[in-house]
Amino acid sequence: MDSLRNIAIRYKQQMLALFILSVITAVTVILQAYFLVTIVDRIFLKQQGFSGIIWMLLGLFIILLLRTAATYANGQIGIRMAANVKRTYRKALLHKFAKAPVKQSLEGQSGGKVSVVLDAVDEMDSYFSDYIPQLIKTSIIPIVILMTVFTQHVNTGLIMIMTAPFIPIFMVIIGMQTKNKSEEQQKKLSAFSGSFLDKLQGLTTLKLFGRAKEQQEDIRKSSLSFRDATMEILKIAFMSSFMLELISMLSIGIVALELAIQLIIYEQISFFTAFFLLVLAPEFYSMLKDLGSAFHSGRGSMGAARKVTEELNRSEQQVQWGSRRLPVEIMPAAIRLDHVSFNYGEGQFSLYDITSDIPRCGQIAIAGRSGSGKTTLLHLIAGLLPPSDGKVIVGEKPLSHYIESDWFDHLSYISQQPYIFSGTIAENIAIGGDANASRFQIAHAAEQAGLSGMIQTLDKGYDTPVGEAGRGLSGGEMQRLALARAFLKQPAVILFDEPTTGLDLETERVLQSSMKQLEQNATVITVAHRLHTIKNADKIFFLENGRLIAEGTHNELIKTTPEYQKMVSVQRGVKTE
Repeated sequence: MDSLRNIAIRYKQQMLALFILSVITAVTVILQAYFLVTIVDRIFLKQQGFSGIIWMLLGLFIILLLRTAATYANGQIGIRMAANVKRTYRKALLHKFAKAPVKQSLEGQSGGKVSVVLDAVDEMDSYFSDYIPQLIKTSIIPIVILMTVFTQHVNTGLIMIMTAPFIPIFMVIIGMQTKNKSEEQQKKLSAFSGSFLDKLQGLTTLKLFGRAKEQQEDIRKSSLSFRDATMEILKIAFMSSFMLELISMLSIGIVALELAIQLIIYEQISFFTAFFLLVLAPEFYSMLKDLGSAFHSGRGSMGAARKVTEELNRSEQQVQWGSRRLPVEIMPAAIRLDHVSFNYGEGQFSLYDITSDIPRCGQIAIAGRSGSGKTTLLHLIAGLLPPSDGKVIVGEKPLSHYIESDWFDHLSYISQQPYIFSGTIAENIAIGGDANASRFQIAHAAEQAGLSGMIQTLDKGYDTPVGEAGRGLSGGEMQRLALARAFLKQPAVILFDEPTTGLDLETERVLQSSMKQLEQNATVITVAHRLHTIKNADKIFFLENGRLIAEGTHNELIKTTPEYQKMVSVQRGVKTE
């Protein structure tokens, strides 16, 4: 993403509209002062009656309406521009988070990411809704006023030129400090948000281990740190406002003093001219002062923008999908791993040069010790990670050539801990199908997954609400719910990432039975370490340190692969030398 300034430049039509409105405002400022001074001059000095100023009053009224309308339109353009920019940034962030591979998605704190999407993006608002419109106004209106003042009295114009620079100089000094403090505040807000949500989600665990009070103190300290950072910005803001008001007041005072001397002592200017210039002077300094306040907000927005940009520019390995349609008739298709390699980064885990075939409607198991690369290989097959080298080929074409949604429409991925959203059981199952899935289809999918018996015991049945992340459901029930999603979707490729880990024997039996039903019309690839889960597979990929060292059936690997023999012996409780 570009800088805020570069983004603002793209809105050419809005910028042109702001420029025209500023010119109109500048003209109305001059005419407003002229009509006001003329009315006062005619009533109090020339002793004219109401009939002599009626047209002047009407003109003043029209000018005031025009100035109000121009100011309102100016503000609306800024607000709409800010809304569009925020929408663009939020879409970019959500797209990035949605596209992020599973490993990167699990890194960091959810609260911190939410803070960037909501708070940091909101902080950028004032740059477009306040600073940019005010900057354009200040680039035009004070210059028009200054030109008008020089036509009336040169000395007053010179005083304005000499005093005006003090406001922008002070504005820049304060603005630099504001930007630094704003960046610090955004860091502390992100840290506080992430820490708070993290500890809130793990509150039960903290209580069980007697660490709740300790974490409460950490939250308090983090909250106070964020408060202090916010107060520092407010302190700078108050100081900035005070100094800008002081400079403006002193400058207007100097102008008024000079005009009084010229009018009363030297009698070189008329009352009309002196009063006219005295009315324009506050308008001149007010514009500069408003720019100072807007500049303060704009610098704060830059700090927030830096936080958002850092998040967007954080490099992550993502799959680059193509535009080719995935033919429905070839699904479930045979999958070929053609010299597939993957590296998480320098000094991190790597998967090396894996070549093999996965037959259509086959049952494939991926086995190996912990850390051997089983889940990484599953993510590569799923299209959640891009191969560093080689290709995953589906239907004679690389997977990355297809449209992303076409592939995921045929895929189900069931992990050790499937995510359950806050909502009803029916709503969570329906995620697996299309938006028009009927209650009958949902109930049938739950029955196939062995979940219907449990649901029937609930008072509200399928309308029973469950908490975020499956609160209220056991691990086995969450796995069955994830299976129900798969039954509803009827995918052509099903990926299981150690689905039976931590389950009791009865739940595991139900899960195995459901998996066999799914295998009838789909290619099933399972990451597993339990022997009874993998021994009936059509083919077993056995990984060791990121390499495919053997493949074959259980009986073949027992005869040919010592490492596999050792793993099986350990599970059977047989001592090996």
